[in-house]
Amino acid sequence: MVRYVLIAALVVLFAGVFLRGAFASDVPAVGAEAPDFTLSSQEGKPVNLKDFRGQWVVLYFYPKDFTSGCTLEAHNFQRDLPQYEHRHAVILGVSVDSADSHKQFCTKEGLNFKLLADTDKKVSEEYGSLTNLAVVKFAARHTFIVDPNGKIVRVYTSVDPAKHSGEVLAALDQLEKSK
Repeated sequence: MVRYVLIAALVVLFAGVFLRGAFASDVPAVGAEAPDFTLSSQEGKPVNLKDFRGQWVVLYFYPKDFTSGCTLEAHNFQRDLPQYEHRHAVILGVSVDSADSHKQFCTKEGLNFKLLADTDKKVSEEYGSLTNLAVVKFAARHTFIVDPNGKIVRVYTSVDPAKHSGEVLAALDQLEKSK
């Protein structure tokens, strides 16, 4: 019996050590200045967060192009794009995939908003959105709403790709009313 308890304790200890490094670090807090960055878009052009001052920014991190959840989430943002434009909001998707992968994804899926390539994983890490599973690193499914002044006003770390776009639109409406 003691042997099983010791084995269980060791399993829990090793799992805790492994999983602590597996998940993203702390995300920037609501009210903080959004960390600035410059990343390449699917068009191969540099995009800087400061380029969007004066607009709302929906900065969403996602794991991988062409996967089912990421495709669903992107389709919903694309479907709702006119509503975002009406609210003076821009959508920026970020993953650790290459700009070429993003270009292929946008072409295949009919996406007309910017997808940004964080191939060195620094931006994902700075936003607490980098997941590290042993030798594989990818962006966690997180979203940040950045106000027109560059401040983070909403953070989502638990995202349902099927409902997320509607949730973000509702948040933008609420944030606009409270200005």
